[in-house]
Amino acid sequence: MSCPGATRLVHLELKGPAGPLEAVLRECDSGSPAFAALVCHPHPLYGGTLHNKVVHRVASVLHDAGGAALRFNFRGVGRSAGRFDRGMGELDDARIALDWLRERHPDTPLWAAGFSFGSWIAARLGAGEPDVARLILVAPPVATASFEALRAAPVPKLVLQGTRDEVCPLAALEREFPSWAEPKALLKVEGATHFFDRRLGALAEVLLQALPAHGTGGTSSIT
Repeated sequence: MSCPGATRLVHLELKGPAGPLEAVLRECDSGSPAFAALVCHPHPLYGGTLHNKVVHRVASVLHDAGGAALRFNFRGVGRSAGRFDRGMGELDDARIALDWLRERHPDTPLWAAGFSFGSWIAARLGAGEPDVARLILVAPPVATASFEALRAAPVPKLVLQGTRDEVCPLAALEREFPSWAEPKALLKVEGATHFFDRRLGALAEVLLQALPAHGTGGTSSIT
């Protein structure tokens, strides 16, 4: 599914708990989206922003699949007010952004997605908000952050991981993933490093192919 008309890119300033949050919404300029997805960026202290190439590509794929996609900067990043809060305040920021999507697209399924640090935020958001219908986690940092909330969370989980990720190793994810509640699916992008250098196209392909059947369980890979 794609836009029946033109795509609209809207620059926003959301009212966050620590002050304004910079955000960008991509949606069709007519009709209702199939879903509304929040996409969270990687670690603010290591250059993560809403313009990160993985975040941008994930949001683009979700839009191409018929969704509205909202990217935003956590507190202290870009034009967002505040300062880094070790994942606690950032989770509050994500809740505000999700609330905004919920109000803009009522009665539309809500999805939460994230890359690296952003996947940790998205995971806790999805586990705590019962109306989140789908989680998409790219390179979740299971070795350095707790994903225990996913062990009992019934939200469908689609996890994408590069096989050569040097920051969030595949081996660590393969140890953690079996403990997460069903439904879930783990998809591996062969040869991809943490930032999917020269493998962004493969990431987009595996994500787009997985969306019609996400949450079916098991693992697979793409070369």
